[in-house]
Amino acid sequence: FTWARSSTALLEGRFGWSYTTAGKNPHALGTPSAFDEYGITGLPSDPRVAGGLPTQLITGYADLGRQATNPQWQYPEVWDAKLNYTWVVGRHSLKTGYEYQFIGTEVQDINPLYGRDQYNGQFTRPAGAAANNQYNLADFMLGLRAQYALSTFLIANLRQQMHFTYIQDDFRVNDKLTLNVGLRYEYATPWYEKDNIMSNFDPATRTMVLAKSGSLEDRALMKPDRNNFGPRVGAAYSINDKTVLRGGYGISYIHFHRAGGANVLSINGPQTVTAVTSQTAANIANGTFRTTQQGYPEGFTDPSKFNPLQANITYMPRDYHSSRVQSFYASVQREIAENMILDVAYVGNRADGLLLFANYNQAVPNNAAGSLPLAARRPIQEFGDITYSFNGGKSRYNALQLKYEYRMRRGLMLLSSFTWSKSKDNGSGSLEGAGQGPQNFYDLEDSYGTSFYDQPRNSTTSFVWDLPVGRGRRWLSEAHPIVDAVLGGWTVSGINTMTSGLAASLTYSPSAAFQVSGIQQDFRGANYYRANLNGNPYDDKKSITNYLSTTAVTAPTDPSQPFGNSKRNVVRGPWFWTVDLVASKDFRIPFRDQTKLQFRFEAFNLLNKTNFGAPNSNRTSANFGTITTLNGDARQIQLGVKLTF
Repeated sequence: FTWARSSTALLEGRFGWSYTTAGKNPHALGTPSAFDEYGITGLPSDPRVAGGLPTQLITGYADLGRQATNPQWQYPEVWDAKLNYTWVVGRHSLKTGYEYQFIGTEVQDINPLYGRDQYNGQFTRPAGAAANNQYNLADFMLGLRAQYALSTFLIANLRQQMHFTYIQDDFRVNDKLTLNVGLRYEYATPWYEKDNIMSNFDPATRTMVLAKSGSLEDRALMKPDRNNFGPRVGAAYSINDKTVLRGGYGISYIHFHRAGGANVLSINGPQTVTAVTSQTAANIANGTFRTTQQGYPEGFTDPSKFNPLQANITYMPRDYHSSRVQSFYASVQREIAENMILDVAYVGNRADGLLLFANYNQAVPNNAAGSLPLAARRPIQEFGDITYSFNGGKSRYNALQLKYEYRMRRGLMLLSSFTWSKSKDNGSGSLEGAGQGPQNFYDLEDSYGTSFYDQPRNSTTSFVWDLPVGRGRRWLSEAHPIVDAVLGGWTVSGINTMTSGLAASLTYSPSAAFQVSGIQQDFRGANYYRANLNGNPYDDKKSITNYLSTTAVTAPTDPSQPFGNSKRNVVRGPWFWTVDLVASKDFRIPFRDQTKLQFRFEAFNLLNKTNFGAPNSNRTSANFGTITTLNGDARQIQLGVKLTF
């Protein structure tokens, strides 16, 4: 509703409700089970899960079987009510308001629900032979898996409530200066579960603590964060009628992270078990090695048989809090000629306390001989892998932004923007295909570097031109209707985009002796092992087969020193360039004044430029230094017709 109390006061109220069903299932769902097809035992028979081949991860080769993260779904229901009040007093325009949100989400996001086998132990490699991914393939052929994992099937019903209130003042000091001042307060409860199905690890007692009825902290197993004040200030100053200075600063908060299941305490032991077993040559020697053909142990993920040594549990500290983001900018805008504007701006962003995943029970490096099993090197001997979801992330962004805008007469508009920027962080986010977790949990500063999504240079130029041909235009203004229908009334627009290439880190896939963690997924806190770099990482940047140097980039060879010295995202693929073009024409429908038909010709990547992606930067891969992916599509042309009435 909207209620105008007077000419200077306005009250607005809004209410909304939404319910979304979203998820995905494996293609093999409902097909014969792994036991029926391959004789693999120990996997669930629930029809919502069963079917097909368990995930087979062979380092250096494409994965086989089902995607490990399927099936999964999230069904959020949101109730949203808000109230805003605006009133004008002299040169002040004041506004205040309140918003409430209730978010209830049904979540099934546990994996792997149907098994995951990893082959990277190189058990078939002869003594003295150099490491090679072909031995991982041989391990697969013989069922010699270095790790196997399986999770419990559970559906959680999460709840969260959010409260937002603010007050702001747009103060027109005089004809030249306007100030914007405001303050927000935001409070979001931590997630709690409808039936208190939650648990958390307590590092002090080294036990799992279960949620219970009572206070919010009893239910959520985290303390409420009630300290989120966000001041905002901005200013605009007109030096003269052609020059304006602007600036602003504000603090905002991130209350909701949907980063997989690692920050959902319902998906935790003992009610759910992500059981992970790593195997080494020692297991072969003592007869405890379990091959792929032997399947999964009976009751491997049964909550009643919860074994912290085999489970990958989650730990979120009780003082976990919302992430704070500071944003700031300053700009000068100048009309340098008639209808021609130049805008120069500095834009910055600083985020602290971001959600980061790591292994709280990361093992210390092996001895030089690589003879110690992973479990023997863990600091907390009573537990296996412990996914740590904590406020350890940070990011920094600084940019110079230039914008040129020219609105010519006779229907031509030109807009050109250029950004020169730098983005740095210590983890570019899970579920983004970057796998950008820390290399070493005990040295997070070592992982602070160039962001995976860093794009230091971006130049984008666009234009819209009403061609001066046809009725009412410069040429052929009196043309015959048939001629005008073919040649007249066209509008042509285009976008030219040039950017830096995609960033990539120099990595390697460690064998079992080099590993300090059994976690394989970035959204659970997997370590991101980087290679060593000594010299120029590039070989021939004009080649897609020898883009990176095989001599300057090497994988660690000493199990006691598994962490490489290269920084994150130190190499970059070829630069990106594309041109898009649109030609459109409106046709009036003679018997309806308000009806028109628009014809559109659209060409994406008009010049059919081949834009290559980042090179394969995994040093242990046989394809290291080659570029086998594209950054964008080949030319696409489409025709369209739109009727407006």
